[in-house]
Amino acid sequence: MCAAFPDFRLGNVLATSFTGTLSERHGTAVERVPTPQRLVDWLAVNGLAVDSCTPAQLDLARELRESIHAAATAAAVQDPLPASAVQVINDCSAQGRAAAILTPEGKRRWQLGSASCVEDALGVIAADAISIIAGERDGRLALCASPTCQAAFFDTSQSRTRKWCDMNTCGNRQKKARFHANQRRNPRSAE
Repeated sequence: MCAAFPDFRLGNVLATSFTGTLSERHGTAVERVPTPQRLVDWLAVNGLAVDSCTPAQLDLARELRESIHAAATAAAVQDPLPASAVQVINDCSAQGRAAAILTPEGKRRWQLGSASCVEDALGVIAADAISIIAGERDGRLALCASPTCQAAFFDTSQSRTRKWCDMNTCGNRQKKARFHANQRRNPRSAE
């Protein structure tokens, strides 16, 4: 992967990790898949390897990403799901061709055929989004507490009270900001 691009923010849930390919949505947005090849790279890292991607397929991927983000955000705050987002997610899910494979460890893994294309990988991502938004998996959708991020994430912590989409980025940044603010208010506490 090219060092000129920002690192991928990988998580345990495919659909919300995919929405994380655009981060800092309420600040200075960071696009992590700015080119078709970068989408191919992200898909490969997530076990959905495809040979190539066209600019039109990248546009479709971004449309799916934003639809998942809109629907997951609505679900997290218990608002009605946007009809246009639901339609895009359903269309991508229906168009994809992938098989669910059982691993020797008893886990489900998606397998794309040898002639698979980006649409097949997007179908897997859409199906994953459907399962979390529909409440079929153990966890809850939440929004990142960072005012510049506010990404939807799937909280599988035992207490379901996680505040940050990623502790290493948003959580750490907020803790540092709080620490520095306390240092400015109480400069003697640093001694």
